[in-house]
Amino acid sequence: MPMDYITFFLVLALSFVSICIHILVSNPIFRRSSTARLPPGPYAFPVIGNFLALGNKPHESLATLSKTYGPIMSLKLGSITTIVVSSPKIAKEVLQKHDLNISSRIIPDSVKVLDHSIVSIVWLPASNQWRKLRKICKEYLFSAQVLDSSQGLRRKKVRELVDYVHESCTSGQAVDIGRAAFTTSLNLLANTFFSIDLAHYQANSSQEFKDIVSTVMDLVGKTNVADYFPLLKLIDPQHFRRQMKFYFGKLLEIFEAIINQRLQSRASSSGLGNDVLGTLLNQSKDNDTEGFSINDLKHLLLDLFLAGTDTTSASVEWAMAELMKRPDAMAKARNELEEVIGRDGHRLVQESDIPTLPYLQAVVKESLRLHPVAPLLIPHKAEADVEICGYTVPKNAQVLVNVWAMGRDPNIWSNPNSFLPERFLEHETDFRGQDFELIPFGAGRRVCPGMALGSRMLHFMLASLLQSFDWKLEEGVKPEDIDMNDKTGLTMQKAMPLKAIAIKL
Repeated sequence: MPMDYITFFLVLALSFVSICIHILVSNPIFRRSSTARLPPGPYAFPVIGNFLALGNKPHESLATLSKTYGPIMSLKLGSITTIVVSSPKIAKEVLQKHDLNISSRIIPDSVKVLDHSIVSIVWLPASNQWRKLRKICKEYLFSAQVLDSSQGLRRKKVRELVDYVHESCTSGQAVDIGRAAFTTSLNLLANTFFSIDLAHYQANSSQEFKDIVSTVMDLVGKTNVADYFPLLKLIDPQHFRRQMKFYFGKLLEIFEAIINQRLQSRASSSGLGNDVLGTLLNQSKDNDTEGFSINDLKHLLLDLFLAGTDTTSASVEWAMAELMKRPDAMAKARNELEEVIGRDGHRLVQESDIPTLPYLQAVVKESLRLHPVAPLLIPHKAEADVEICGYTVPKNAQVLVNVWAMGRDPNIWSNPNSFLPERFLEHETDFRGQDFELIPFGAGRRVCPGMALGSRMLHFMLASLLQSFDWKLEEGVKPEDIDMNDKTGLTMQKAMPLKAIAIKL
C-alpha cells in the first residue's frame, strides 16, 4: 500500500478540507471517546482520520504504532474503521476462534473491475460460491494425492531451471534470480493447467507476464484514496480502476484464447484433454454445470496465476538474497545437501528429499519470517461485532494482521532482524497456520489454498539452485552491499532484483 505523490496531494487537499470542517463544526463522531470500546489507537483527525499514518510502507508504519498502542489497536482510515493485530495470541483469536465472523474481505475498488470480485476465490466472502471454488482447488490442484502424482512435472520444470542456470554459468552471465524463478513457476502452472509453456527463460514473454503480474499486485497493494473516501470512487483519481481493467483484461484474453482453442479442438478429438483445464471444462461444459461456468474458470485462472507465480518467485529470491549475505549459511545448506544426497553428484535433489533436509527447511522458515509473502495478509472484514481481549471489533471493520511485525517482534524472537536459520533447528515452529508466530500464508479458513504447492516449489527450487551451483555476486558487489529493501504491493518484493553469477560445482 505505498503512498505515491498523487495520493499525497489528494490527502493534503482532504486534510485542508477536514481542518475547515473541524473549525466550523465540532463533531463528536470523530472523537475516540464516542468509541470507547474500540482498541486504543492514535487520535483520528476529522474526515481523513489516521490516513496519513500509513506512510510509504504501511506494515512498518503500523508496526511502529503498535509499539505505542499495543498488539491490538484501532485506526480510522478515511471512512473505514481498521483494527490492526500484531501479536500471535491475538492473531489466533482473530483467525481461529472468531474465524467465522472475521472471514470476509474488504474489497479494493480496483479489483471490482470486470466483476472480478464477485467471482474471485480471493475476494468472495466465505459463501457457498467460495466453498465451491475451494473444493475445486483442493480436488483438482492442491490435495496431497494430486501433488504427489504431479511430482514428475515439477521435476521437469525445475530441471529446466537448472539447465538455464548452467547455460548462464557457461557464458558467465549473471542470473536474475527472481525472474528465473518466476518463469519456472509460470511454466509449472501453465503445464499443470494447459500442458504448454507460457514463457521461455531467454525470451521477453516471461518478463512481460511478470510485469503484468507485478503491476496488478502493486495496484492492489498501493494506497488508493478511493477505497477510504467513497465519493472519490466516482472519479478514480489515481486511475487504479482504469489500469486494473487493462491488465485484468490482458490476462483474461490469454486464458480465453487458450480455452477457446481447447474447445475448438474438442470436435476433432475424443475429449478436452487430461490436464486440469480439460477436467474443469468438463465441469463447465454447458456454461452452467453445477454453477461453475467458463467465466468462473477464467477468473479462477486469473487468481491462481497471479498468486502462484508472484509469491513463490519472490520467496525464492528473498531466500537466495539472505543466503548470499550470509555465505556461511549457504555453505551449511549445501553441505547438508551433499551429506544427504551424496558428494559425487550422481543424482539431483528430489522433492522426497526435503523432509530429510532440516537446515534447508530452517532457511525457508527464517526467510519467510523476515519477508512474509503478504506482510499484512489480505485484509479481513468483520461481519458482526466481535469482542477480542475486552475490545470491540465493530461490524464492517477492516482487520489487518501484521505478520511482518510479528516476525520481527523482539518479545517473540531473539535478534529478530538477523537471518538465523539455526533458531528453527531448536523449535518445531511451522508455517502452515497452526503456529501463529509464523503465519506467512495466513491461517484459518482463509489460509492460502495453494500453500502446499507453493511450499513444495519453494523448497525444491531453492535446494536445486544450491545443490548444483556455487554463487557469487557481480564484480565489485559485496554481500553487505545487497539491497534488502522491499517494494510492497499486496505481496513483498525486493526493491532491487537479485542478480548473481552461478559457478558449476
